[in-house]
Amino acid sequence: MEFEIKASPAMLFNYISSPSGLSQWFCNDVDIYNNFYKFKWDGDESIAELLKKTVNKSMRFKWKDFSDEDYFEFEILQDELTDDVALVVTDHVEPIDEKNAIQLWENQVHDLKTLLGG
Repeated sequence: MEFEIKASPAMLFNYISSPSGLSQWFCNDVDIYNNFYKFKWDGDESIAELLKKTVNKSMRFKWKDFSDEDYFEFEILQDELTDDVALVVTDHVEPIDEKNAIQLWENQVHDLKTLLGG
């Protein structure tokens, strides 16, 4: 899914990579140890391994106990001509869960856009 974001890549990257940024829109709290991120939501928690980090460009995670193909990724794209910025969210889900996943990401990114002022 691709979402237009009115923010600089550096500002957006902070929201997709840091515990303080992620806890403002993606989850309630985040703890990081080594390359593992513990995401917390209302009493639940899930651990994801950071597979790839490219500063001001992308973050790729794999949920613990899932195959390497089941990653989720935040990628920042910037149009060379217009300087428009977009956040591309890639999430591998079962076909039966696709509709709920789309709705979840739309809601989460809406919260992110609100934080960024747009």
